[in-house]
Amino acid sequence: MEVLENLRSIFSDPRILSLWVGLVLFSLLLLLLDLLRANRQIQGLMRWVWILTVAYSGPLGLAVYFYSGRRQISNDSIWRRGFRSVAHCYSGCGAGEMAGLLLTVGVLGLSGWWVAGITFLFAYLAGFGLTVGPLMQDGVALGKASSDAFWSESASITIMEIVAIGVDLWLAGDAGPGNPLFWSSMLFSLSIGLLAAYPVNVLLIHFGVKEGMHDPRMAQAGD
Repeated sequence: MEVLENLRSIFSDPRILSLWVGLVLFSLLLLLLDLLRANRQIQGLMRWVWILTVAYSGPLGLAVYFYSGRRQISNDSIWRRGFRSVAHCYSGCGAGEMAGLLLTVGVLGLSGWWVAGITFLFAYLAGFGLTVGPLMQDGVALGKASSDAFWSESASITIMEIVAIGVDLWLAGDAGPGNPLFWSSMLFSLSIGLLAAYPVNVLLIHFGVKEGMHDPRMAQAGD
């Protein structure tokens, strides 16, 4: 309990939240400069995946991008594919999780299992949709796209959100959007969820359940 109270005290400090927002904005600036100057070929979905990943996780998201998402990587590997795969999942789930928390806590004033359940549903649907949509754009039928997305993404989304939502509820307590603790806990928990889901994605790729996102070295303008 003492550890929890210390963490809540730190995350309740508006200066900590302001510092994090500053780091996120700086990380986004570096990302956008790199995408525009050195990686213009990375466009479409993957460009938005990296923008959202860095927006949620700041320096951590930027490190994941530089390690696995640039055309300048020296080689590709299952470890890099795992990071690209989890970032793709994360970009959708993160948006769904934030929307779910704002709705359940900020608007409806719910707590406990209601928050966890509704937020998980929002995150799952957002992550699921981010997989189904591109598949259908490539000509895959809705049924086939939905089946592929379910089998390839469910484990990753589930682990990511159980960890992220659990950490957020543990840290934030009954804090609402007017308290810096609400936002700090949400952002911190998102990054913990990303890290928790990474080994799951590596294993899914290893066993052939999912392919992982394409090698960025092969990216062509307009992809």
